[in-house]
Amino acid sequence: MLSLCYLPTAGRLTLTVIKMRNLRAMDITGSSDPYVKVCLLCQGRRIKKKKTTVKKSTLNPVYNEALVFDIPNENIEDVTLLVKVVDYDRLGANELLGVVVIGPQVIGPGRDHWLEMLECPRRPVTQWYPLTESVPINLVTSPTRGLPPTLSCFGASST
Repeated sequence: MLSLCYLPTAGRLTLTVIKMRNLRAMDITGSSDPYVKVCLLCQGRRIKKKKTTVKKSTLNPVYNEALVFDIPNENIEDVTLLVKVVDYDRLGANELLGVVVIGPQVIGPGRDHWLEMLECPRRPVTQWYPLTESVPINLVTSPTRGLPPTLSCFGASST
């Protein structure tokens, strides 16, 4: 369950990771050690990333952690949030449990949630998401789709 809240006057987007349920067991103990990694993408490029704490030995973690991103109002339509749920492993590589993509160019619940957030500024909008197996290929391969070439992320246009 994720909550989005945008403050247009401050240019601040808050993504609150509330909780999850029925995650896949990744450890031999029959549980997982999940954490959430959020990447802020603008025109397909990673601008910022933030992580939650790791919740040990659970398939139903509760976080209630707010991750805040500064996004000027003029760039709010250019950004996408890539939310990865990852199983922490002390030895070896961390394993991906699933992915959620939220933003104006996304198809499905991530777009609906984003639009509702923009329609209700200064008010948190909460939604459950199903996890998908991998990052959608179009999120990575078409970073400038539909955007003017002079637009730059979080700054003046390049002149």
